[in-house]
Amino acid sequence: MKNIRNSFLGMSAALALMASCTTQEQKPALTLSGLDPANFETTVDGTKAVKLYTLTNHNGMEVCITNFGGRIVSLMVPDKNGTMTDVVLGFDSIADYQNIPSDFGAAIGRYANRINKGQMKVDGTLIQLPTNNFGHCLHGGPTGWQYQVYEANQTNDSTLVLTMNSADGDNNFPGNVTAHVTYALTANNAIDIKYDATTDKTTVINMTNHSYFNLNGDPSKPGTDQILYVAADSITPVDSTYMTNGEMMAVKDTPFDFNTPKPIAPSVTDFENEQVKFGNGFDHNWVLKTKGDISQVAAKLTSPTSGISLTVYTDEPGIQVYTGNFLDGTVKGKKGIAYPQRASVCLETQHYPDSPNKPQWPSVILEPGETYQSHCIFQFGIEK
Repeated sequence: MKNIRNSFLGMSAALALMASCTTQEQKPALTLSGLDPANFETTVDGTKAVKLYTLTNHNGMEVCITNFGGRIVSLMVPDKNGTMTDVVLGFDSIADYQNIPSDFGAAIGRYANRINKGQMKVDGTLIQLPTNNFGHCLHGGPTGWQYQVYEANQTNDSTLVLTMNSADGDNNFPGNVTAHVTYALTANNAIDIKYDATTDKTTVINMTNHSYFNLNGDPSKPGTDQILYVAADSITPVDSTYMTNGEMMAVKDTPFDFNTPKPIAPSVTDFENEQVKFGNGFDHNWVLKTKGDISQVAAKLTSPTSGISLTVYTDEPGIQVYTGNFLDGTVKGKKGIAYPQRASVCLETQHYPDSPNKPQWPSVILEPGETYQSHCIFQFGIEK
C-alpha cells in the first residue's frame, strides 16, 4: 500500500511540474526591449487582430513592430560599448496607442504631411478632406492609416510585410487602394523599408515612417545634442499654420543649414529666424540634393553620448525633419518615461508637403495601372 501511495504522490508531483512548465511556456517572454507581447494582443473594431511582431538579426539587433498603424514600437541597437539600446519613442501597450493620439513609429498613409485646408483637385474634381491640424489635413486625416490595422505576414525572423486595404472614400480620399509596407532587418543593422501601392481610381499617395529617434537612449531628456547632417541646400518654407507656400528657401546662413554636421541645438531654438519661430523648432521639409539616388546619404543623425549613428538613404525628393516640438512632458511612454519637448528627431522621407496643390513640385498622383513605390533605409552604426 505504501508503494502505491508513493507512486501516486510521485505521479502527482510530475503532473504538477508538467503543468507548471506548460504554463511557463505559454506565457510570452518579454522582448529584449522589455515589452510584453501580451499587451499588444487584442482586436480593434471587434474583428481586426493586432499583435507585436519581433524582427532579429545575428548581431542581436531587435525591432518590435505592431500592425496597429504599422508602428515601430522599439528598436534595440548596440551602442559604442556594445550595450543594446532602445532608440525610438513609443508605448508599452496597444491600449496606450489607441488612447493617446500620436504618430510614434507609424507607417503613415495615405498622405504623409499636410494638404492645404484639406482641399485638392483630382481629375478636375475638388475634394474636401477632413482637417485635423491647424485647418489642414495631416497624415491622412484623423483616422489615417496610423490608427488603422494592417494585415501582417512575418515571412521570416527578419522580415514583416504589412498590407493596407483602404476603401474608396477612406478619409474622403478617392480610390480603392492596396498598399504594402515591408520592414526588413538586414545583416548589417539596417532597417530597409519599402512601400508600394495600387489604386482603381486616380488618387494621391505619399507614405513615410514616423519614428521618433533618440540615439542617446534616454528620452527623459531633450535630444537636441544629437548631431545632424542633411544633404539639402533649401527647404520649403511654411507659414504660421505649418503650410508651405510653394517656394524654396536657401538654407545658407540660416539655422537650417546642416550640410556640415552639427548639434541640433541651438539652431532649433533660434526664434529670431521666422521659419524656426513658425515651426516652434524644426518641422520642415528639406529639399534633398540626392535627387532620388538611394546610394547617396540623405541625412545622418549621431549621438555624442552613445556613439550610435543613423544614416538615412532614400529615393524620395524630400525629408521632413521634426524635432518633437509638441512633446511637453505630459505623455508617458515606455517604462513610464515622460517625454519632454524635443526628446527626439523624426526623419520622414517623402514627397513635399501639399504636393497635390503644387504642380511645380514632384507629383504624388497615382493612376490605375501604375504602382507607387518608395524606398527608405535606416542604417545604424557606431562612431567612437
